[in-house]
Amino acid sequence: MLGEVEFRSDDVAPADRFDYWREQVFGSFVPMDILSDHVADFAATQRILDLGDVRLRTTEHSPMTVRRTAHLIRRSDPGIYHLSFAAGGHEKVDHLGREAVYGVGDLALVDTSRPHHVEVAAGESGGQARGTGVFVPRELIPLPAKSVEKLINRPMSGREGVGALLVQFLTQVVRDSSSFQPADGPGLGTVALDLIAMLFAQALDAEDTLAPEARRRALRLRIQGFIQHRLSDPDLTPSAVAAAHHISLSYLYRLFEDEEATVAAWIRRQRLERARRDLADTALRSTPVHAIATRWGFPRAADFTRAFRTAYGMPPTAYRNEACQAAE
Repeated sequence: MLGEVEFRSDDVAPADRFDYWREQVFGSFVPMDILSDHVADFAATQRILDLGDVRLRTTEHSPMTVRRTAHLIRRSDPGIYHLSFAAGGHEKVDHLGREAVYGVGDLALVDTSRPHHVEVAAGESGGQARGTGVFVPRELIPLPAKSVEKLINRPMSGREGVGALLVQFLTQVVRDSSSFQPADGPGLGTVALDLIAMLFAQALDAEDTLAPEARRRALRLRIQGFIQHRLSDPDLTPSAVAAAHHISLSYLYRLFEDEEATVAAWIRRQRLERARRDLADTALRSTPVHAIATRWGFPRAADFTRAFRTAYGMPPTAYRNEACQAAE
């Protein structure tokens, strides 16, 4: 699995949990001071994944206030941007003389070399705040620092376009971290950097300034995200994908030259994998196989059975029986 550091406040006695968390954050690579009105019942978990030059962090914690002061910056200034999004709760950021409020689906950018103040609150139903953030060295962003400064503490959307693709990618890396090897980390970090650079460039209307290879990788990822959201459409073909992205079919094929499969084969593999997961889900055991096949873009049962047998070595019904029995 990827290199990972995990923190859990419940590793210590309840009375010590806030101080334990505060010390952990204060001593991190980006030291911050923490305040909270929930000291008596404070709870927090954190995971930091190593993606080469990039660090990916997820947190779940009680409401709190985070302060990155000039004193703490003098103590440690790694020169990085922190781009984050909330999965639960909201936050108010005071940074560079601006105040902004961020909710679920918003992307927030801060410069850790500048003082800032963040109030993190739970959602309307209470509970803990949840979020994901990525720490990126400033020098790795292929855009002028003065241009990027225009985006600091100005909400960007993580619900559509490249922002949504970035959120989806980071969420998947966190969810599937155990399926990756440590050697995969730098490659995943490069993908994250490409998406972040494309997000910033689009927000600044400066896409032409990015290196051609970075634009090419980001476009391929955007197309893959487009495909994954439309796998149920039986008319999803390479021609339809190319038309939706205003590129030629031949250029689409060139974008996928580094993949192990052609565009059509990549679409089929994604559909089969989604169907396989559904067949192994005991909660869906009463759902007919043909309904699952249709859900993932196989309107003809015979075509689905043949493709599934070729990919997994057995027909879908036999796979479902074996997988569900193993789960019992």
